[in-house]
Amino acid sequence: MASSRKLIKSGTVLSVDPGIGDLDRGDILIEDGIILSVAPEIVADDAEVVDATGLVVMPGLIDTHRHLWQGALRQIAVDWTLGQYLERMLGGFGPLFTPQDVHAGNLLGSYECIEAGVTTVFDWSHIMNTPEHADAAIEALRSSGIRAVFGHGTPNDDLMAWYVASTLPHPVDVRRLAGSYFSSTDQLVTLGLSLRGPEMATADTTADDIALARELGVRASMHVGAGTLGKLRGITALRDRGVLGDDLIFVHCCTSSDEELAMIAESGGAASVAPRTEMAMGHGYPATGRLIAAGIRPSLSIDVVSGVGGSLFGEMRGALEAERGRHNQQFLDRGEDAPPLQLTARDAIEFGTIEGARALGLDHKVGSLTPGKQADILLLRMDTAGLGLVNHLPAAVLFSDVGNVDSVLVAGEFRKRHGALVDVDLADVRRRAERSRDRLFAAAGTPQGSTPVTLMH
Repeated sequence: MASSRKLIKSGTVLSVDPGIGDLDRGDILIEDGIILSVAPEIVADDAEVVDATGLVVMPGLIDTHRHLWQGALRQIAVDWTLGQYLERMLGGFGPLFTPQDVHAGNLLGSYECIEAGVTTVFDWSHIMNTPEHADAAIEALRSSGIRAVFGHGTPNDDLMAWYVASTLPHPVDVRRLAGSYFSSTDQLVTLGLSLRGPEMATADTTADDIALARELGVRASMHVGAGTLGKLRGITALRDRGVLGDDLIFVHCCTSSDEELAMIAESGGAASVAPRTEMAMGHGYPATGRLIAAGIRPSLSIDVVSGVGGSLFGEMRGALEAERGRHNQQFLDRGEDAPPLQLTARDAIEFGTIEGARALGLDHKVGSLTPGKQADILLLRMDTAGLGLVNHLPAAVLFSDVGNVDSVLVAGEFRKRHGALVDVDLADVRRRAERSRDRLFAAAGTPQGSTPVTLMH
């Protein structure tokens, strides 16, 4: 029988815990999925030894806003604007999704996360066309072994009714799900709500949706400050109704005002930025630096997996580079040399780990290599030609990518080891996704590989 204790031995440790810091050579002792100790050297004769020599050991990455259901339609939105995405994906493909399509997308998307070192994801699932769609999404998350917050969202069977008219309440099926699937907060998959938000619905409707989330005792996430919708000043409307709070996650915030960002900060709310999607699709310039100035350290998200790649390492780099560019340009526009950089590689790593945990209310469980937390851990190879040597530990992590992810543990169990997913028939997962993709393209009347024309139903 395998030991319930694991000893990760002789790795270079980036703990994201200020009390522990970085260790040039360190050990991590795990028992029953919990980190017991992190130290330069640990002796545990009864533990399974995991040799981490030459590897960087760090917390698992955390994505606070990813639409996993689009996993089988990856890449098709690469040249779409935000308006085209709303029309073509939500208004066109969305009504065509069956529960089987949702399961296929979520399963492939979850494994994409694990393969790339994302151990926790907020699955922003606004594809709840029927109760069976929700069951399928949850089943895929649970079977993948990832840690996830299932963000129950709205249907896409009638985009105008749900998002524009705002005449319908948040789907009541969420109460069934809460009782059927989420009886404990200690499970790997827990519940959240993905709300229409005050810029896609009315502020009164959003306040009602927030009340439902609080009745259920779960986090609620919503899009704000996305393109011209930010002019509606939805955050201000929620402040005026007295419903802001530390259990809300505001996604994007690109065109939200500085005053609104201060409102989020004052309420204790969290923010999630998706720099690559935001810059590519026209949401507005990423709000990373403005959020920090307001007192909010943001978390990171991939957002639209049908439009950008799934690497959160890429998102960390994108967030850092975009904000540095914005900051430096302010000085260059005045004819001045840029001052020393304020945002660092370590900041970007924290956005992708501990700040994600805080946004999801999971920082007591994950986000750092801290004794007492669950063992969601990455082992990164540093012997690739692209890295070769570790001369600056945060930079070496930041410059890593999927190919550097040697092993992934979630709650102390290997989900990827020595470069391969564990106990996963990836060929079968891919076949399911291919069948889903082919059916969806045929139903939409859109040749594979082409840019869909108007698909609004």
